[in-house]
Amino acid sequence: MAYKIVVLAGDHCGPEVTKEAIKILKAVSESKPSIQFEFQDHLIGGASIDATGSPLTDEVLDACKSADAVFLGAVGGPEWGTGAVRPEQGLLKLRKELATFGNLRPCNFAAPSLLDNSPLKPEIARGVDFCVVRELTGGIYFGDRKEDTGDGYAYDIEPYSKAEIERITRLAGHLALQQDPPSPVWSLDKANVLATSRLWRKTVTEVMEKEFPQVKLGHHLIDSAAMLMLKNPRALNGIVVTSNLFGDIISDEASVIPGSLGLLPSASLSGVPEVGKNVSGVYEPIHGSAPDISGKGIVNPVASILSIAMLLKYSLNLHEEAKAVEDAVRNTIESGIKTGDIGGKNKTSEVGDAVATEIKKLLS
Repeated sequence: MAYKIVVLAGDHCGPEVTKEAIKILKAVSESKPSIQFEFQDHLIGGASIDATGSPLTDEVLDACKSADAVFLGAVGGPEWGTGAVRPEQGLLKLRKELATFGNLRPCNFAAPSLLDNSPLKPEIARGVDFCVVRELTGGIYFGDRKEDTGDGYAYDIEPYSKAEIERITRLAGHLALQQDPPSPVWSLDKANVLATSRLWRKTVTEVMEKEFPQVKLGHHLIDSAAMLMLKNPRALNGIVVTSNLFGDIISDEASVIPGSLGLLPSASLSGVPEVGKNVSGVYEPIHGSAPDISGKGIVNPVASILSIAMLLKYSLNLHEEAKAVEDAVRNTIESGIKTGDIGGKNKTSEVGDAVATEIKKLLS
């Protein structure tokens, strides 16, 4: 079977890490001839602005809508400034048009030896393994707002519907059930102050009790969770589900635990990836376009490679192959092949080559 993958390399280091990500998918198809990929390369972000005047054209958007999955490298850079047309608008439009309501950001250590890179003490960081599930299409970023028009007054409104909260809760619940035994689900809110958070907590509780009674559910206030993430992050192991604003902030806090942004993948899903069901999604490393180091062959490709593992798992339902990618990354890093940001001396392409070779061994 041939899966259609739209490839949006993007700007600066985006093409570098994208090249290694595609190398991984090719290694999978070489090992499993029954699995084939059809790649469609398109522009997004600054590269698209330079070529077309738009950060995301309708033609590219249509291709993304008809694809099995979308892989994105990185967008943005100082040369495009902060004008009316910006590279990041392409990514926001893509998420909106594909209705990717759930953003997944795992926080763990891709290899045991990476524990030494964490800013937290080893005894605190060891064993951390959770995934932040952020509601991506509702909340304060999409509510009414008023700019300061000279009257010294502005506001932003956070709207949430019960249906939006139910949808993201079901995503969290199904992700929890994919683990054996099921992972706990931790819901983060500010129910002691905010009306939307009280609706959030009530709705999350109802859905989990009714539809996922076998899954442990816990609630934390967002400020308490932010402190807990530094003091005892293992207490959040499992699935962490929260709103758009809180998820934006808490996932960035979580991203520093493993020690490098070059290690962490992400997925933005338009549906619930139940076993046997494929859902469309956008997969990308959480790091930016890194214009300061792009073109030097030193960017860490691990985040992009692990994003491919998420693509295989959630959009293509290829769990064995996804695990092989994760295992290959771990084995490669443990063998000492890694980039400078995590204490190695290898080039971007050397890491990608090593992981691809390891995948072929694991899937042979």
